[in-house]
Order: sequence, then structure tokens, then C-alpha cells
Amino acid sequence: MAADLGELLVPYMPTVRVPRTGDRVFKSECAFSFDSPESEGGLYVCMNTFLGFGREHVERHYRKTGQSVYMHLKRHVKEKATGAAAGAIPRRRNGKVFLDLELNRDFNGEDYEYEDEAKLVIFPDHFEIPLPNIEELPALVTIACDAVLNSPSAYKKQEPDSWEEEIQVSKHARSLRQLDNEVRIPPRGWKCQKCEMRENLWLNLTDGAVLCGKWFFDGSGGNGHALDHFKETKYPLAVKMDTITPDGADVYSFEEEEAVLDPHISEHLSHFGIDMLTQTKTENGHHTDNNSRPRVSEWEVIQESGMKLKAVFGSGYTGIKNLGNSCYLGTVMQVLFSIPDFQRMYVGNLQKIYDYSPLDPSQDFATQMAKLGHGLLSGQFSKPPMKSELIEQVMKEEYKHQQKGVSPRMLKAMVSRGHPEFSSIRQQDAHEFLLHVINVVERNSAGSENPSDVFRFLVEERVQCCQTRQVRYNQRVDYCIQLPAPFEAATNREELLAYEAKRKDAEENMRAPPEPVRARIPFTACLQAFTEPDNVPDFWSSALQAKSAGVKTSRFASFPEYLILQIKKFTFGDDWVPKKLDLAIDVPDFLDLSRLRATGLQASEEELPDLLPPIVLAEDTRDNSMGSIDSPEIDEAAVMQLAEMGFPLEACRKAVYYTGNMGPEMAFNWIIAHMEEPDFAEPLTLPSIMDPGPSTSDSTVGATPLGNSPPEESIAILTSMGFPRAHSIQALKATNNNLERALDWIFTHPEEEESDALSDMADTEPNDNAFSNANSHSNSTLSPDRDVSGPRVKDGPGRYELFAFISHMGASTMSGHYVCHIKKEGRWVIYNDHKVCLSERPPKDLGYIYFYHRLSSS
Repeated sequence: MAADLGELLVPYMPTVRVPRTGDRVFKSECAFSFDSPESEGGLYVCMNTFLGFGREHVERHYRKTGQSVYMHLKRHVKEKATGAAAGAIPRRRNGKVFLDLELNRDFNGEDYEYEDEAKLVIFPDHFEIPLPNIEELPALVTIACDAVLNSPSAYKKQEPDSWEEEIQVSKHARSLRQLDNEVRIPPRGWKCQKCEMRENLWLNLTDGAVLCGKWFFDGSGGNGHALDHFKETKYPLAVKMDTITPDGADVYSFEEEEAVLDPHISEHLSHFGIDMLTQTKTENGHHTDNNSRPRVSEWEVIQESGMKLKAVFGSGYTGIKNLGNSCYLGTVMQVLFSIPDFQRMYVGNLQKIYDYSPLDPSQDFATQMAKLGHGLLSGQFSKPPMKSELIEQVMKEEYKHQQKGVSPRMLKAMVSRGHPEFSSIRQQDAHEFLLHVINVVERNSAGSENPSDVFRFLVEERVQCCQTRQVRYNQRVDYCIQLPAPFEAATNREELLAYEAKRKDAEENMRAPPEPVRARIPFTACLQAFTEPDNVPDFWSSALQAKSAGVKTSRFASFPEYLILQIKKFTFGDDWVPKKLDLAIDVPDFLDLSRLRATGLQASEEELPDLLPPIVLAEDTRDNSMGSIDSPEIDEAAVMQLAEMGFPLEACRKAVYYTGNMGPEMAFNWIIAHMEEPDFAEPLTLPSIMDPGPSTSDSTVGATPLGNSPPEESIAILTSMGFPRAHSIQALKATNNNLERALDWIFTHPEEEESDALSDMADTEPNDNAFSNANSHSNSTLSPDRDVSGPRVKDGPGRYELFAFISHMGASTMSGHYVCHIKKEGRWVIYNDHKVCLSERPPKDLGYIYFYHRLSSS
């Protein structure tokens, strides 16, 4: 038999590989579907590429690559025997087979046992060789099989900060020494013992010191006193105060320099008078005990807690498993795949996408979108319990059936690859992720149908010089409206003022805070604030050739087929800590924006000249023969305020300069938007005036035509990537010389569609109005009637109906939880991770991102 097996495998030996360092072994999930070793057909792992395939897709991979040898993995799950056999150790055929695979969370480990089996399968004849067969298989095959069986699953071979990171038990947990210093921690009113900070507080588990953590790039954090305390005392473990719940707490080891687990956390906390079982988190991040009776929080309202929600099953009613902090991804993808254009693009073209997928489909965006879309819409992973199962559960007086949902591991790895935030395990802003996905869809749809076209619309910006009354009209592309929430328009303003006075008094006197009051703001007030003109700081009038007062208004030059509306719920406090505004808005089911349609240049209006502002030289460099700008005017106080947050000094100087000395908040936003750029921390360098050319009259000194070429170094970077010089110049002009945005513009504007358009950037300012301008595609000369060089827009009436909204619970976008509600078949459905139920009371007034579809003109 040994000789027979050896001879059988000889023709395929060159294709069998041993996994090397860096190889990822996909032995937990199919690249094309959500089949796993627990699926009925098991999983086939290619012994050359180490990709996994379900039974339905393995033949495709064989035909495409010619790879014949696969390892078939199957996990059999069954209920434990009752009676005398109960509690027996689960029987396994080979204990090492799935050593690194976790048990499916749909199964209760105490009630189920599993049995694993593996075998080699040779295609196309499906010849099977049971494993282990160490004595009968060639040595190379034996080594390869053993390496595959014992290798960690693909998603555990990430960087330490990746989203699949496993937290380990601290080496100090079992032997931690705690001082008998009679320290008792009160249930509220915590603050740092050294700087009075009340955010990001850590309790040292050795001596009970409560100290602040370090400052983070997003503006949160503290002054690092907890770390300083460790350096002085060497007391290793600390727990974050606002994470203590009956389920656990976040523990950090200063010595091990990572988040850790503490199996004895309950005992360690009780040493300082903290009973974990009585700790419950309220929506403002602080804790109270279960004996108090707080108001119904937004957590309960948004998740419709306390209601007997009816689970729904079938196509379109499949949940998405939470990978730890991935609910922002799950809610966004649920909404996108409820839109027919995304369904048609990825699920309607499923077989075509799969047939033309690259050799590694796990790295292909279209494949992974099709995989998730099919998983959500096929109904295969959303099946109701069988009648016999229901009867048995009723007899046992228990109901354990759980909706399984699908796991977005591959798509998350694909769509977030290279992104410092979305590739992490931390919670993220769903709005930012939505725009990121639209960006990725744009990049991957060049030359083909682009489902994100349904969101794209044109914004007309009208800037007027208040002295000359002359105007300029520009157009740009956008994907989302950011709707302000004016607190001064709240209908319960007096109640809010009274609450704020009580809150400050309680804080000063270390008393329990009063019951929070939620601001109630009419939607009409939000829309009114959205339409009001904005003052343009430091506006330079090309008509006056000087600074003047200017105002800017924005209107729709086109209406999208699907309208995304974001409520601006997040702001910065006086201490620069991002905070969420507690508000409710009566968002309507039907919305008519027709009156916000742009009108363009009117017959009675006069346009501003197409001239750029003059280059202002510092006084001490006006006589410099080279004309270099050595000392630009910069608000050094704003620079130092940013530098104290931990940002590089030169980056802070650039941020203040490029935002026109408009204050630290604008500069902070610039920093967040440019942190990933390679020259982020390099010194501020300004262009030189190499050749002033023929002398001009005093009235036009420094005035530059709009046709000025972008910086040569930026052009060189793009041309070095293989893009034509003319195409690169136009991309830079269209994006205000932003390299990252220019690259996106090139991908979405094929060269043959280019025209010699000029960028009207003379009188525009950094955009911080109600239109988000968050996506990177912009072209200030676009208009709806330009079919050749303009963007694809699906213009139509400005009347809409609400069909979905995403809600956020928590005090910050970097924490909390997201759920979404989607209207399907005339009824609202709540998607809360893997749980999908009919909604009883959709909390439309507490939403964060709203989605409207355009009503037909009939």
C-alpha cells in the first residue's frame, strides 16, 4: 500500500509545498463562500497555494490552476451524550488536526463535542488518502501535511496591532502583589490624582492609584501619569476605569507593553472595594451600580431592548458576525447590499466575477464583495429552526436557537489593507468607513459599472465678494451631506440649560451627576442651518486684488439617486477631547430638497476675474534675488497647542499654515487628514519664484493665471508610476495638488475622457460647510451637461424617502456600538450584528447616518 500511495503521488510531488514563513494557510474558510470545516461538505485546502475552498468551488480552482492535491478538513459537531456519559472528554480522531481553529461560537462548548478528520484528495478522480498516514506517504508530503495541520489560521498571522490579535494572560496576573493600604475606590467622581483629568483613567491594581493614560492622535487621552507611576513604582498592571462591567474589564501591562487578560480581575478589584457584578456602563462612559435606576439609555432605545423582537430569516435577512469591534463594517455593508445597484454589480455578476477572479481570490475586492453579498442575499445562512428542534427546545423549557450570520473576515482584511485605522481591532467611525468603501469601489470599478454612482452628486459653490458683489461659481463632486445640529434651536432649551447648571454644580461638589437631558432639535432647524451662507475667512477678492469679506453658499447641481445624510453629532470639547452630542432629531420619512437646486450664474450677476492671489513674501525676504519664502506668517500659539498633543512640530506648523491661521481646530482636522502622507513630519517648504518674467504694472503684481502648472515634484511622482504627464497635471489641478486625491482622480477619470479644463481654485477655501467633501474625487469645473469629461451623475427630482439608517451608541466614534435599521417589504428590520429581527419601534430620531432613495417623478 505504501508503494502504491508513493507511486500515486509521484506525478503531483512538484506541486506539493511545505508552508514557509509568511505563507498564510486558509483552513477555516472558503475564498468564495462561507463554507468551513463545519460545513456539510467540509473545506479543501490547496497543498500549493494553501487557499481554502468549499465543495462547490474547489473544482473551479482545479480547472483554473491545474493543482490536483488538496487536504480535505471536516469537523463533525454533535451534542454531548446525556446521562452517565455526560461530561466525557470530547473524542477526537486526531487532536492536532484543527489545533488552531476555534469552536464555532454558534455552538455552546459545554453542550457540544466535536470530532475532526482530515484526508488528502487528488483531483480530478477524487482519490482519497486518510490522514495521518505517516508511514505510507512520501516524506515531503508528510511534512507538508503536518505543517498545514499545525499552522495558525490565516488571520492569526497578522501584525501585532491587527484586528485578529489574541490577548494573552499576563504573567503577573496570578502572583500580583496588592498593598494593604486601605484604598477604596468610590463608584463615581473619578479623576487623576496628579492632574485632575476625568477621562481615560486607569486604576493601578497594586496600590489603587487612579491616574490618566497617554494622549492619542484623535485628541483623546491624558497626560501619561499612569505610565509615569509605573516607572516610579514598577507596579505592572492597571485596569481602565470606564470598562469595568460584570463581563470583564480592559487590563494593560506596563511591563509587557500590551493589553492582557487577568483571570483574577474580580478579586483584584474587590481589594479596592469594587464589586464587578454591580458595575454597569451608562451611555456617557461612567459607571453606576445596578441598584440605581438611570433613565432608559440610548443603548436600550436603539437596540430596542426589553421588547420581544421577532427574528426573521431568508434572503436579505442574514446578519454579519462582529469580529470584536467590526460593527461599523457590518452596518455599512448591510445597507450597501440592500441597494439594487450593489446587488446587481456583485451578486448578479457572481459567476462572472468568480470565473475571472485572480489566482488568489482572497486578495480580490470584487470577489470578496460578491462573496459577502451572496452570503447576505442567498438565505443559506439565515434559516429558521426546524419544527422538531423547536418542539424539543420547548419541552426542555429553553430556547437556544441562534441566528448564525456570516463572518466578514476576508472582506475586512481586503478593504482595510494598508489603512492604519480600519485594519486595527479598534472601533471606527461608520461614516468614515462608508466613504472609504465608496472610494475603494471607485478604484475597482474603472472601465466598468460603478455601483457607487448612485451616491454621487455635484455641488455648486457660489462665492461672493461683499464689496464688489461679484461672484464665482464652482462645481465639485460629493457623496454625502453633513447636516449641522444647532443646539440653540432645541425645543427644550430651558431644560438643557438647567441640566448643565446642575451638572457643573455636581462636578464641583463631587456629587452624583443629575439625570442627563437629551436635546430635541427640529429637522427643519437643521436644514435651515445647512442652507445658510457661510462667511469665508481671509477671503481674497480677485476683483479688488486684496482681502475682503466674502460669503459662500452651496447648492445641489444634481440630485443623487441615493442620498446619504450624516448628522454632525461629534465635536471637540474645550479640552480637545472628541465628544458626542446627546440629541434627538425628528428626521422625516419623506424629504423634498427641490428648493436647494442650484441656479448657476444669473443674468444680473458679474463674475470675479480668473486670477489667483499674489504670493505674499515676508518683509525680510522681499529683496532676496531668488524670491524664496523663508518666513511665512504662522500662529505659533496654535502650533504649540497642537504640538502639546504629541504631533511633530513641523507637521503642526504646516497644518496651521495650510489652514490659513484659522485656529487650532481647523489645523487639527488638517493633521488628521494628512497623517498618512510620507512628508507629514517634514519641514514646511514653500515654492520659490525662480523667474519673475517681464515686469508688470503694480496693479497686477503677483496675480497668476489659473493655468499655472502644479509642482514639478508632484508631477514627477505620478509620471514615475506610469501615468502620462498631461493626465497627471490635470489630475493635480482637479484636486488642488493633493497627491492622494490626484491618484484617485486618475483611476476614476480614464485618459481618453480628459479635456483641457482649468481649475477654478482662486476664491475657494478649505471646505467645512454642510457638504462633506469627504471623498477624494473633486473637480471644480464639472457640470451636469458635460458628458465627455464630467463625472457620471444620476440626476433627477430632489424628492426622497427614508429606507435605512445607522445608529451609534456610546460617547465617541472610537468606542460604543453600531446597529442599523433597514426598511424591507414595507416593514422596518433591525440588524444588530448577527441578530436580525423585525423592528417594533425604529429609533429614527437617534440615528447617525440616514439613507434616502429618490422617489419616481410620477
